Amino acid sequence: MVWSMSALFSPLRVGGLELTNRIVIAPMCQYSAVEGRMTDWHLIHLGHLALSGAALLMIEATAVLPEGRITYADVGLWDDATEAAIARTVEGIRRWSDMPIAIQLAHAGRKASTEVPWKGGAQIPPGHANGWLTVAPTAVPYEQGEHPPAALDREGLARVRDAFAEATRRAARLGIEAVQVHGAHGYLLHQFLSPLSNQRDDEYGGSLENRMRFPLEVFDAVRAAFPADRPVTMRVSGTDWVQGGWDIEQTQAFARALEARGCAAIHVSSGGLDPAQRIPVGPSYQVPLARAVKAETRMPVIAVGLITAFDQAEAIVGTGDADLIALARTVLYNPRWPWHAAAHFGAQVKAPEQYLAARPREHRDLFDLGH
Repeated sequence: MVWSMSALFSPLRVGGLELTNRIVIAPMCQYSAVEGRMTDWHLIHLGHLALSGAALLMIEATAVLPEGRITYADVGLWDDATEAAIARTVEGIRRWSDMPIAIQLAHAGRKASTEVPWKGGAQIPPGHANGWLTVAPTAVPYEQGEHPPAALDREGLARVRDAFAEATRRAARLGIEAVQVHGAHGYLLHQFLSPLSNQRDDEYGGSLENRMRFPLEVFDAVRAAFPADRPVTMRVSGTDWVQGGWDIEQTQAFARALEARGCAAIHVSSGGLDPAQRIPVGPSYQVPLARAVKAETRMPVIAVGLITAFDQAEAIVGTGDADLIALARTVLYNPRWPWHAAAHFGAQVKAPEQYLAARPREHRDLFDLGH
C-alpha cells in the first residue's frame, strides 16, 4: 500500500457515501439524447470517465419533466422509457467500474427550449419544431426578444415539485448512489432564488425567505423520496455577477437552510442567470465563493471552475477552501487527469486490469490493485 500525504487523495465521507479521493467528475450536458432517452453516446462518454480514477461520476443535468430540458436533446428521467435508457447506461458502466454514480436532477425553467450549443443555442419559440412554452417564477424572459415564459401557478409548482420527487424515486430504483438538485446556472430553482428573475408577490417572492421557499420545498421532496442512507446534495450559483442579484451572502443563508434539512454537500458554481453578468474568469475564480460557503457550514463543499493544475487542486483542498474539487472541461481534455495527479503526488488511483500495462516505469505503485 502506498501512503501519500496529498489532501487531494485522502478519503472523505459524504452522507453515507465513502469517496476514495476528493475528485468529482462534474455533470456535463452532452445534448445527445433522443426524446429524453440516453443513447450509446452516454455509455461511451460516461463509461470512459468511469475509468478516470476520480471518486465520483455525476450524470449530467437530467430533466424531471419534458419542458424542463435545456434543449430537445437533453437527458430526462420522467417515465419508464427514460428510466430504462439510464438503466442500460448505468449497467454498462458498472460492468467495468465500481466508481459511485450520482445524478443531477434539473429543470431549466425559462432557459429551456433552446437549440443545441453547436447550432447556436438560441431559444426555440413554442410552435416551432423542437420548441415549447417555458415556465418560470415570473413571466420575464432570459433575454430581450425571447418568447416569455409562463409564470408558474400553484398547480404548476406542485407539478414540478412532484416531478423532482418522482425522478428521485426512479434514480433510487436504478441504484444511483447520490442525487444532486440543480439550483445553479440560471435554471428554474436559481430563478426562484434571484430577485432579478423572481418578481412574484406571493409567498414565493420578495424576501429572501420567500425566494428560498420553493427551492427548499423541492430539496425536501427529493430528500424524502431518496433512501436515507444515500446523500442528497445541491448545486448553487454563489453569485449572479450582477448588481442587485443573487450574491454570496444570500448563498450562505441558503446553504445554512439546506444543511438544517439534511443536505449532504453543496457544489458552488456561479452565474448563468442574467446576460448582464460580468464574470472575472480565471484559474480558481469561483473558489472564493466555495470558501465563503465553507466558512458558514459544516457540510462538505465542492469547488469548480478552471481547476486544471495538480498543485492548484491540492491547494484548494489542502488549505480548506473546499473539501472536493469538480472537473468538467479539464477532464474532457484529459480523461486521465486523476491518474496524472496521483502520479504527481505519489498517490494511488483505481484503474481497470486491462490498463495495468499503462503504468509508467517510475510510477509502478500508481494503481490500487486492491479492488
